[in-house]
Amino acid sequence: MGMNSTQFHSFILAGYSDIGRLKYFYLFIITALYISILFANTLLIVVICTERSLHKPMYLFLCSLFVNDLYGSTALFPALMTNLVSDDHSVSTVNLAVMSYDRYLAICYPLQYNVLMAPKKVCILVCVTWLFTFVNDIIHLSLTLRLQLCGNVIEKLYCDNYLVVKLACSTSDMTVNNIFGLCGFVVLFAVPLFTICLSYIKILTICLKSSTENRQKAFNTCTPHLASLLNFSFGCFLILIQSRIDRPRQNVPAVLHTVLSVYFLMCQPLFNPIVYGVRMDKIRQACKNIL
Repeated sequence: MGMNSTQFHSFILAGYSDIGRLKYFYLFIITALYISILFANTLLIVVICTERSLHKPMYLFLCSLFVNDLYGSTALFPALMTNLVSDDHSVSTVNLAVMSYDRYLAICYPLQYNVLMAPKKVCILVCVTWLFTFVNDIIHLSLTLRLQLCGNVIEKLYCDNYLVVKLACSTSDMTVNNIFGLCGFVVLFAVPLFTICLSYIKILTICLKSSTENRQKAFNTCTPHLASLLNFSFGCFLILIQSRIDRPRQNVPAVLHTVLSVYFLMCQPLFNPIVYGVRMDKIRQACKNIL
């Protein structure tokens, strides 16, 4: 082995080194964002659970999406807020595709929709999306824990798995991680993207043969999903670029790099409830009734 390995018990998050005196300003912004995310997602979860008219597959998938946003935000934001006010910046060691499939069945097979998307099938699809992601994360973590590391500095505000893998002393040790990461990318991104594209091609084909009124209805029901998909894709692209390019901070201003590194984790949980709450009439009306 070309480099000396050390058993590190913590990682230093170098992303906090350039914050300086602005840490309380950033703390205010992050706290406001977190409160907004908690309020928006919790409100829509309560609305969908309590409003019987929303107990339909599309809204149940949305509820799962909002729970996912709430769960992910709670895992990230408290840690960010703690690290901002602390001098110790160390840390201890596929919904959208299902939703597009649901819209495809609703628009292309409206008469058979309730049979094709029965409650049992909805529960299975939701459980599969959560279980598959959980298993994927467990495997990633197991593969990373076996690595011998030759450093503990991560150029981010949070612990990123691939950046930890890049700290491995031997490139040969990273082979399994890279292969599994590539397979995970195909299964988690390429397959859902194929499902989404295929669903929307079918939807577009049906819409071209339908009346103007039906095309408008399809457009209204698909717009929030497409907006969420584009925002999700843009966030994934930023993460991929920053994780795979060595030393990206040399060519990017520190503040911009910080904002881009947390864009996906911060904006997606707030973007989803806003776009679905504003664009979908039934959810918007149910929110007004509760508030």
